[in-house]
Amino acid sequence: MAILKFSASAVAAQIAHARACKTFLPNWNGPIDRPALILIVGNGVHLRSNGIDGTTTRIVTTEQADPSFAFADGMNPIRDTDWMAQRRIAFRDLTGQFYTDILDDVQVLIDRGQGTIRLATDGHSIRVFVRRASDYLIGGTYEVPSGLGGTFRVILKDACDTFAIVQNCGNCEDFDAMQPYRVPLDALMEIDDRRAA
Repeated sequence: MAILKFSASAVAAQIAHARACKTFLPNWNGPIDRPALILIVGNGVHLRSNGIDGTTTRIVTTEQADPSFAFADGMNPIRDTDWMAQRRIAFRDLTGQFYTDILDDVQVLIDRGQGTIRLATDGHSIRVFVRRASDYLIGGTYEVPSGLGGTFRVILKDACDTFAIVQNCGNCEDFDAMQPYRVPLDALMEIDDRRAA
């Protein structure tokens, strides 16, 4: 998993553009009737509005970068000399347009005064990444999705910006005997957090 960081003000400008438009770029399933953000992985990595207002004729921006788009930190071909290596770390050899479903969640963070928007990607999916490693208590008890349809209760051993090292604790004996393992940081749930696993 890679974390992409964007300037909140640049993303806010793209959201404002999308909301000001009446027509939108289609996705793979056909026409779209609402504003959204598109993640472009090509000549750099950037978020852009899906709105069409006649100011540009380019839909896919893999040949030329537009400085008005919201570029991910370190992946701006106009400013960053090693942007291609950074893009490859995050997306391997994938390029193209990724229609996202994050506009409303990102708007909430912007409205709260967040200066940086962080998105998590595994190369195929993009989601808003709100919490940081410092938000979690080392030695604290959390739940993580088990992969079996439920959750495991775990003790947090260590955490970085993207992953946590956890040890099962308080489950059945066989599961608690497992070695510590790594989970995405945003998979950690407070014990009273009732979001779906």
